[in-house]
Amino acid sequence: MARTVRTLLICLGLAALAGGYLLIRRPMSPTADHAAGPAAGDPPLRGGTLTVSLRSEPGTYNRLIDQSAAGELLSLLTQAPLVRVNRVTDTLEPWLAESWTTTDAGRTYMLRLRQGITFPDGTPFTSADVAFSFAALYDPRVNAVLAHDTYAGGKPLTIETPDPFTVVVRLAVPVAAGLRLIDSVPMLPKHRLQAALDAGTFRDAWAVASGVKGISGLGPFELTGHSAGQRMIFARNPRYWRRDASGSALPYLDTLTVVVLGDQNAEALQMQQGALDAMVNGEIRPEDVVAFRRLAAQGSLRLVEAGVSLDPNLLWFNLSPSRRADPRDAWLRHRSFRQGVSCAIDRDAVVNTVHLGAAVPIYGPVTPGNKTWYSGGRPACTYDAARARALFAEAGLTDRTGDGMLEDAAGAPARFSIVTHQGHTVRQRTVSVLQEQLRLAGLTVDVTGLDPGALFERWSRADYDAIYFGVQASATDPALNPQFWLSSGNFHFWNPRQPSPSTEWEGRLDDLFRQQAGATSLPARQRLMADAERILLEELPAIYFVAPKVTLATSTRVRNARPAPQIPQLLWAADTLAAVR
Repeated sequence: MARTVRTLLICLGLAALAGGYLLIRRPMSPTADHAAGPAAGDPPLRGGTLTVSLRSEPGTYNRLIDQSAAGELLSLLTQAPLVRVNRVTDTLEPWLAESWTTTDAGRTYMLRLRQGITFPDGTPFTSADVAFSFAALYDPRVNAVLAHDTYAGGKPLTIETPDPFTVVVRLAVPVAAGLRLIDSVPMLPKHRLQAALDAGTFRDAWAVASGVKGISGLGPFELTGHSAGQRMIFARNPRYWRRDASGSALPYLDTLTVVVLGDQNAEALQMQQGALDAMVNGEIRPEDVVAFRRLAAQGSLRLVEAGVSLDPNLLWFNLSPSRRADPRDAWLRHRSFRQGVSCAIDRDAVVNTVHLGAAVPIYGPVTPGNKTWYSGGRPACTYDAARARALFAEAGLTDRTGDGMLEDAAGAPARFSIVTHQGHTVRQRTVSVLQEQLRLAGLTVDVTGLDPGALFERWSRADYDAIYFGVQASATDPALNPQFWLSSGNFHFWNPRQPSPSTEWEGRLDDLFRQQAGATSLPARQRLMADAERILLEELPAIYFVAPKVTLATSTRVRNARPAPQIPQLLWAADTLAAVR
C-alpha cells in the first residue's frame, strides 16, 4: 500500500493509497554518495532538456499541506529529505544526512549532516533547518498532511540539534521501519519560512497565486515558471549538492518541462508524436500498447517493463456513520452484500477485456509486485455466480418478481451507484465491466464520472454509495501506511478518522497493525500483516480486482532512466536523468 496513501492520486489527491512492492532491508549507514551515471570512461551527457506530462498540477507549492501526486512530484524535484528510500533497490540511503547511528534499542538515531550544502540563495543548510522543518510538520496550526505518517507509537518524533551538523531523532517507541518514517519529509528553509510559521500563516506560504519567486529547496531543480493548466518549468539548481561517480555536478539536465495533460488520449497522442519524452503518471494504457510497440520497433521510442504495479484501483463502500440515512443501508452495509459483490466479479474478465491480458488478478491491497509483503491471500469466495446470489440473499436481496433482478424486503430494486474518475479510461472501463457483471448477478448499478476534485469532495462529505478509484504507493513497508490500516486514519477510506474503532474487526485490525509496526523480526511482521489482510478479505470494506503490469515509454533522447514500479516511475531520480541533444 501507499504511504498515507500518500495521495488519493490526485487524487483523493489519493491514487496511491500505489508499482510493485520491493524488498525491505534494514537501513545501513553508508557514507559514499555517488549517483549512478554514465558508464566508466563515458563523459556525462550534460545540458539539454526533457519534456514530460503530468495529469494534474499542485494546488500549492507547500508540500506539507499538499496531498496530491503533483505535490509529491514537485517536492521530489525541488526539495530533499534527510534520508531517501531508493525506489529501485528499496534500501535506505543517506541523503542530506551523510550517516547515522542507532542506540536505545532503536528509539534514538543520531544523524550527521553533510557540510557545505546551501540553499539556492547561498544560505547554508544546518540542523536549524531540520528543527524548523519538523516544527512546521507538527505544528497543529499547519495541520500537515505528512505529520501522522511520521509518528512513532502515536506520538511525534522529538528532534534535538546539539550542533549545526548533528541531529538527534528520538522515537517514543521502536518502529521497525526506522528512519524510513522520514524519507518523505522535505527540509525547508528556515530563513524564508520562519516568519510565516510564527505568524500562523504557514499554510498560506508558497501559494500558487503568489507565484514561483521565493520557492526554495535543496532538490536538483528550481521551479522557475508555472502557467496554470499548461506547464511547469524547472531549471537546474546550480547549488545542488550531489555529484556522480566521476565527480561531475548533478543534475545533468539544464531544464525539465512538465506539461499538464489531464486527458489521457491527448497524452498518449503527444507521446506517440514525439512531443513528450515521458509520461510522469506511468504506464501505457492497454489500448495504446499496440501503437507504442510499433513505434518502439521502428526505433521512435523505447519501452520499459517495470513489473506488477503497486497502484491497484479499488472499490470501497460508504460505511461512514455520517452518511445520510438510507433505507438501502440494511443491505448496502451488510458484509454478505460486499462478499457477494466480490464473488460476482470475474477478475480474469477484467484482466482480459480492460487490460488486454497485461494485469494479474488480486484480492487485497498488497499486490504481487511487493515481493516482501504479498501474502497471496484470497477471500472465501472468488468468482462464483451462484454463491454471489446466496450471499445477496443473506443480505436480504432476492428476486421477488421473477425477472432476474433482485429486490429488498420492501420490494425496492437492489440498486446502488459507483462514483469513478471521469476521463480515466481504465477506471471507467473497469466500472463498465463491473456494472455488467453485477447486472447478471441481479444488481442495478448506476455509474457517475467526476473529476478528481469533485470526487474527493463527495468522498469527504460521505455523499456516495461506492467509489472506484486508485492509490499511489510511496513506500513498500506497511508500517509507513497507518492512515489506511488504522481506524483513526485519514485514508481508512470506507470510514475515516474514527475516534475509536467502530467495529470489532477494525479494532482487531488496529491491534495487528500496531503489533507489526513495533516487531523487530521480519517473519513476525509478515505473519501479523497476513493476519490483518485476512480480516480485510473477510469483511471486504474495499474490494480489489486486478493489478496492471506496468509498461513505460520514453523517447530515444532519454538516458540514465532508472524505472521503479512506484509513481513517478522515472522522475523519482530526476537528478541523474540525461538527454541527448
